[in-house]
Amino acid sequence: MYKEMEAITADPTTASWWQKAIIYQVYPRSFQDSNGDGIGDLAGIETRLDYLVDLGVDAIWISPIFPSPMTDFGYDVTDYCDIDPMFGTLADFDRLVVSAHAKGLKIVLDFVPSHTSDRHPWFVESRSSRNNPKRDWYIWRDAKPDGSPPNNWISEFGGPSWTWDEATGQYYHNTFLSEQPALNWRNPEVQAAMLDVIRFWYARGVDGLRVDAITHIAPDVDKGDNPPNPDWQAHMSPTHSHLQVHSKNTPESYEMTRFMRKVSDEFPDRALIGETSGTLEDVMRYYGDDLDLFHLPFNFALLTAPWDAEHIAGLVETYETALPDGAWPNWVLGNHDCARIASRSGPAQAAVAAMMLLTLRGTPTLYQGDELGMESAPIAPHEVQDPWEKRVPGLGLGRDPARTPMPWDTGAQSGFSPVASWLPVHVPSGGPVSAQEQDPGSMLAFVKALIALRRSEPALVEGSYRLVTSENDVFVFERSLGCDTLYVCLNFSNEARPVDVGGMCLLSSNPERTGALLGRLKLEPNEAVILCP
Repeated sequence: MYKEMEAITADPTTASWWQKAIIYQVYPRSFQDSNGDGIGDLAGIETRLDYLVDLGVDAIWISPIFPSPMTDFGYDVTDYCDIDPMFGTLADFDRLVVSAHAKGLKIVLDFVPSHTSDRHPWFVESRSSRNNPKRDWYIWRDAKPDGSPPNNWISEFGGPSWTWDEATGQYYHNTFLSEQPALNWRNPEVQAAMLDVIRFWYARGVDGLRVDAITHIAPDVDKGDNPPNPDWQAHMSPTHSHLQVHSKNTPESYEMTRFMRKVSDEFPDRALIGETSGTLEDVMRYYGDDLDLFHLPFNFALLTAPWDAEHIAGLVETYETALPDGAWPNWVLGNHDCARIASRSGPAQAAVAAMMLLTLRGTPTLYQGDELGMESAPIAPHEVQDPWEKRVPGLGLGRDPARTPMPWDTGAQSGFSPVASWLPVHVPSGGPVSAQEQDPGSMLAFVKALIALRRSEPALVEGSYRLVTSENDVFVFERSLGCDTLYVCLNFSNEARPVDVGGMCLLSSNPERTGALLGRLKLEPNEAVILCP
């Protein structure tokens, strides 16, 4: 039954913190409200640091908290070097960093370099006249002779990626909403200003940056139209109706990333993480030929993969094989932009998904609430907040279902806020945090045990990876370090499945099996097991 393959070796045990860490994404609007306005904030995050320590994660990635009109909930920035009053103050942020560090937690901040808000002072100046010194800080072009946009590009939220400015008689480029004009990173002054933003936050003690939308940072607008996508269908996002050959992952995108990495390397022990997408080759190029770009170009392959053992195992093999020499892998199963994993895989598979995420070779990122088995929440039409859903309704593209507040206890707003929250609270079937903390059979208890085991078994962090089998709805892989070998056994089926391995069960999603000596293993339906042979 074994599929013998050459083991993929691990990095040495002198790994950096970001190689050993579990990164936990906090969506600040929905984590904890401390001031009773229905929206989460920095002080709220600080009050929940002990929860994160108890969970066992190592770093907190905080989605954008800069001043913003919140047209796209913080991804439309008006000041890169301050905190939006909705979330608190710079003093609140500094206190959070100190508190987190005192508890052994790293802080990773979201950095949004490809565009600003149309209310950013830079853009206000840029659109004031064609002769303004900041005109070239953004991407302006003349209309075609018929008055139409310069090319056929479509924004990520649907509609043209060009907005007409009546006052100056030109179009400006917007990759996302028209309220989010694209910065011109080909301008050295823009480069210098944005690289100073990186220095500003590192100097305040930030341990890493997650760089948003890096794939769009250097569009080549003068290359003309993007070609049609022959695989596009009407139920898909309008953005994908054309192949983004000129607007995404241009050669200059990698060069701009190299500039950021050089600045990051001015500060010791910092991590640069990129929101990368495109083909596998596109993503791998963000490591750099000399590993001089991102430490971790985010690997989103699992977000859209068919949920079955054969596809998942094949994806892992393909990704591991594609990694440049010395590059460190990473895995993502959920974030603020996609349906929750418990909905994509089915609630019964949530433990299987968690075990896979936390035992594959590389750095895992865990999205807030996934440790509770939260599913995508139903959002009524009158409750919709997401501008993407408002722009292209009915296609299921809205991100609100994954952004609902954390359910902490059994109160009216589940302990998130004393008032009605900005999105309705959705409590998972296993209950809020307070209930799951008291239930040894809960999803939260399982994830805590899984993280504790990961911490105690170096093979799960630094060990090599080898596929054992992906047949019969079962994915089994081996993690080895020196003389230590562990088997991770995942049943993707709702039926029992035999597996040709055995040993001591270090952990099972069925707590009654943990600690048992198992011969030839028979996985229970939807069971996840770690064995020591």
